[in-house]
Amino acid sequence: MKTLFKTSVFGLLLLVFTTSCATTVRVRPANKVVVTKVHNPRVVVHKNVKYYRSGGVWYVKKNRRYVAVAAPVGVRVKTLPTGYRVVKVRGVKYYRYKGVYYKRTGRNYVVVNV
Repeated sequence: MKTLFKTSVFGLLLLVFTTSCATTVRVRPANKVVVTKVHNPRVVVHKNVKYYRSGGVWYVKKNRRYVAVAAPVGVRVKTLPTGYRVVKVRGVKYYRYKGVYYKRTGRNYVVVNV
């Protein structure tokens, strides 16, 4: 009886500690995260620096790896990432995706600080 009790307590503790409600899921890499492959990147040149944009995350290529960086302010893009949200800040309309704010200028969008 004692071994059955010990086994069930051990199993219950194992279940509690392995399944947690406090699981954190990151949607995008944080700055300075290095990846070796970027899925279908769009290349954007801004101030003579090649940026690679994939899934709303901006990268710079260093050697044969890609380092996640903050979106360069002032860069122009033709399309917004899928899943953007329209937000108004002080009455001005912006498009936000993963913490990056875009403002429409003509046919393009410009990365801005808000």
